[in-house]
Amino acid sequence: MSGQVIFIDDESAIRQAVQQWLELSGFRVRTCARAREALGLIDRDFPGVLISDVRMPDLDGLGLLERLVALDPELPVIMVTGHGDVPMAVQALRQGAYDFIEKPFTPERLLDSVRRAQDKRRLVCENRQLREQFTRKGRIESMLLGVSRAMENLRRQVLELAGTDVNVLIRGDTGAGKEQVARCLHDFSPRARRPFVALNCAAIPETIFESELFGHESGAFTGAQGKRIGRIEHAHGGTLFLDEIESMPLAQQVKLLRVLQERTLERLGSNRSIEVDLRVISAAKPDLLEEVRGGRFREDLLYRLNVAELHIPPLRERREDIPLLFEHFASQAAQRHGREPLPVGPGELAQLLAHDWPGNVRELINAAERHALGLAPPPSAPAGDNGTSLAEQMEAFEAQCLHSALQQCKGNIAEVMALLQLPRRTLNEKMQRHGLSRGDYLPAGSTDG
Repeated sequence: MSGQVIFIDDESAIRQAVQQWLELSGFRVRTCARAREALGLIDRDFPGVLISDVRMPDLDGLGLLERLVALDPELPVIMVTGHGDVPMAVQALRQGAYDFIEKPFTPERLLDSVRRAQDKRRLVCENRQLREQFTRKGRIESMLLGVSRAMENLRRQVLELAGTDVNVLIRGDTGAGKEQVARCLHDFSPRARRPFVALNCAAIPETIFESELFGHESGAFTGAQGKRIGRIEHAHGGTLFLDEIESMPLAQQVKLLRVLQERTLERLGSNRSIEVDLRVISAAKPDLLEEVRGGRFREDLLYRLNVAELHIPPLRERREDIPLLFEHFASQAAQRHGREPLPVGPGELAQLLAHDWPGNVRELINAAERHALGLAPPPSAPAGDNGTSLAEQMEAFEAQCLHSALQQCKGNIAEVMALLQLPRRTLNEKMQRHGLSRGDYLPAGSTDG
């Protein structure tokens, strides 16, 4: 297909003829008899071209053009004029029209203008997408911190899945940041303006789980004084995040499965079905297939929840991220407590890199808070006790040094070489080994030339 076209004319015969010409040339065509009808079909993301007659009842072509230019000045609008309306067409060009065609016109004249306009629109849309991708990449890098290849892959996967509406299962150890990943999936999705509702399944007593999830009517059970909207209903239009999903009681798993299948729910004590539109993101520490084999989790629910799966690597498997994360959280804590940030000495950095971090990012945040307050770090295993070799610690430290230099020099390789006193070839080899790209550090709007 060559693109989309909306054609507006109040004469039925002309609409039919133009639609046939354009469709034979590969365009998808929508015709309208009134300008107001077309307004409801177009937004700023419309990827095609609009063709409109000038003289029409109610809202004429110039009035339509004025509204379209206000909506998107880069939308190509081709005006069709009758003989004697050329001065009006010139006025339309001054107001932002792409082209005008005088009646009667040949198919070739129309097709030439539409093709040129479509090429222009395609370039505009591609440039907008590139700018949006750059903006999203910058935003997600500030939300999911890390210079490791594992975190780079995770950010890429999150952005790829965020634009879809599939349910996602997030796997990761305690404290690895599963809710932060779920929040990114929501914030970068079309549902971002709607609610993000989080529920920790392990924190809800089984006796009130159904009421918490599905809601209840007044008098549904002893103590139900009024109507309550459940978490699922509250997430309508948005995202429901179910953390520690493996802790959900089997009886509620059955009811959740029904909601996902039928897209409706019933509050406790009610027979009325309520339609719900939501995306479910769940998180679990154990392998849910093992939970299925043990009879603790329903297999049919697992397949509904695990359309796509994301794995968050533990901190011990991405040690090159530790200095960056520690500095970030320590700086946040210092600002929160009204203190000046304290430097991290070589000895403390060595301890950070050697520690196994069983509590992952959550434990690191606690350590950074203590550092910001000038408190001694909690006891930890000496270097080497956790299986981390000196070589692994040095690799992590080197990756962090490269990242800091590239960030400080804004991707200027010559400045990085001078700062780190490295020849170009050695710097290139080290950047390639650690998965670092110069383009990731260039200022906004720059190109990696």
